[in-house]
Formats: sequence, C-alpha cells, structure tokens
Amino acid sequence: MIELIRRKDQERLAAKLRRIRQRNVALDTALMAQVAGIIDDVRARGDAALVEYTERFDDFSLQPSELRVKEETLREFAGRADASVIEGLREAIARVRRFHEAERPESWELDGPNGVRLGQKITPIDRVGVYVPGGTAAYPSSVVMNVVPARVAGVERIVIATPPRTLSENPAVAVALCELGIDEVYAVGGAQAVAALAYGTETVPPVDKITGPGNKYVAAAKKLVFGVVGIDSIAGPSEVIVIADDTARASFVAADLLAQAEHSDDACAILITTSDTLAEEVARELRAKVAELPRSEIIEKSLAQYGAIVVLPRGYEMPARSFLAITRRKRSAIIWQGRIMCCLLRVRRASLPRSEFTILSNEQIS
Repeated sequence: MIELIRRKDQERLAAKLRRIRQRNVALDTALMAQVAGIIDDVRARGDAALVEYTERFDDFSLQPSELRVKEETLREFAGRADASVIEGLREAIARVRRFHEAERPESWELDGPNGVRLGQKITPIDRVGVYVPGGTAAYPSSVVMNVVPARVAGVERIVIATPPRTLSENPAVAVALCELGIDEVYAVGGAQAVAALAYGTETVPPVDKITGPGNKYVAAAKKLVFGVVGIDSIAGPSEVIVIADDTARASFVAADLLAQAEHSDDACAILITTSDTLAEEVARELRAKVAELPRSEIIEKSLAQYGAIVVLPRGYEMPARSFLAITRRKRSAIIWQGRIMCCLLRVRRASLPRSEFTILSNEQIS
C-alpha cells in the first residue's frame, strides 16, 4: 500500500520524488471553462440554476424555498451526534478561540510631525461565506477553523454553504454550527455555491470573502470569483511530510499521514525518519487502520501513488512544503534556510515555501 524506502534505496527514492513532483496539480483549461459556465449561469438565473445544479450534481431535488436550512432542522441533525463528539467539539472550539484571540491585531494611533495623526484602523469584514465540503469528506473541523477566527474578528454575518446531504450524513458538522451560533446555512455545494456567495441570488446573499476547503471545482470557482470577493486561498492537493525519530508514537504518526491521505487520491503523505523500527511500526499501523476508514479506497490509492515511508541518515537534504516534526528530544532540530527550528514540544507544525530542510542529530546541534 505505501512504499517503504530504506537508506540504500536511493534510486527508488529518486523515482518516488519524481513521481510526486510530476503530479498535475494545476487547474486545467477544460475545468476552468466548465466552472466559468456554471458561474455565469448562476449569475444569470440565480436560485433556479442552484436548484438545477443541485439535482444534476448531488442527485438531490429541492425547491428555492428549501435552499436555506431551517434552524429547527439544523438542531435536529445536531441532536443525532454522540455526547462525546459534542464535548470534543466544545473543547476544540475553546482552544481555537483562545489561539485566535491571542493573535488578534489591534487598532493603534500615534502623533506624527506638524500635528499629523498616524495609525492603523482594524475593522472586521461585514459578511463572510464559509464553504463546508460534504460527503465522507465533511469535517466539523472545517467549520471550527473558519468560523471561530471570523467570530473573534467580529464579523457580523457568517453564511455557510454546504452540499444538501452534509448535515444528515455528518451530524458533527451540525453540532459545530450550533455551538458557534451559526443559523444561516444554505444547502448548496460545488462551484454553484461559490458563485452564489460571490454574486448573490434571490435567496443566498453575496458576501465579502469566501473561505473553506473544497474539491477542484470549488477551487476553480474561488479562483474565478477572486477580485469580486476576497478568498482565503486556492488550495491544491493535500500534502504533508512527517519527520519523526525513534521517540515518536507510531499510531500518532500514522494518524497524521491518514488525515491528509484521505482528502483525495492525489494527496501526498510522507514519513521521514532515521529509525527502521518506527518505519516498520508505522507501516503496520497504516495497514491496520485503513480498512476501518470509510474513505479507504481513496487512502490506499493516494498512499500507493504519492505516499512513502523513507528511512534516511541524518544530514540528508530533501524538498518540502509543509511538515510535522515529532520527537520527545528537546535538542532534535530541523534546519531550514540556515535557521535552526528546534522541536521543543512533541509536535511542531510549520508551513514553508518549497525549499530544503536538513535533519540534524543531537550531537550536531551543540
């Protein structure tokens, strides 16, 4: 399922890296043209286009009056979630809120020369639209990670768009919405949802910014409406590199790899370690856990195509965009662009541009 590449297998490692680099992550012209047509149709026909595309792409029939999810329906779906899920989401919301409250920028002023008053005024956006994916890829974390920062910033109106079956198939998403006090939810997904949020329809209001993950159609739509509205980013396939030594727990490492591999069959999840033992343990964990997951077919394909467990000597250089460093040693470190990024906690996350990092041993850090 996932390839284990050891120190001496440099040819296999080079071949794997070539395969990863050759992934087609661009939004092709045919896709962009198709999505542009959907956006133009939603702009022209409004709710009627949303209803038509929902039936065509989601195989779900509804009337324009049913596009907005009723509050009692939202609460009903939330009531189906387990108590442990509700408790866990409340804890997650509290932690995310605490973080974003600490990073919230403040307005400031100062006196300049000749009576000039200088400063920076921080004001929240009036309306934000959050896209929440549906199906087996519906995650309540998408709600938490997008809505909490908006709440902390003081955004007055937060609008949610999600495919019509999301709430019934994943009550945890409904719980997250209820816990965050969100009551404006529209049962529409895909590129048509992005178009509706950008331009508005008879039912869906236009917003100032659109955030949230989605498939390639959602990404293409966000790219096309950028400028009319703000967007968070145009997300490509998920990818992560986990760097772990022999103090890491194999089950934790496997969970981090699976969390990215399940997103799509072109996701890339790689473990880099100096420990043969950990490499073998993680491989076993992956085999055992994949069969239990609802997106096992996607996971198996992404791990086989673009996943790898690589055992490397310390001091080896390799390209990366984002990584997790997992260790119990306070003096293990990663060098990136000449800077030591010490892992003083069990997990340290970093998002980096494409560059190189170097794994150092304890002795090399002194």
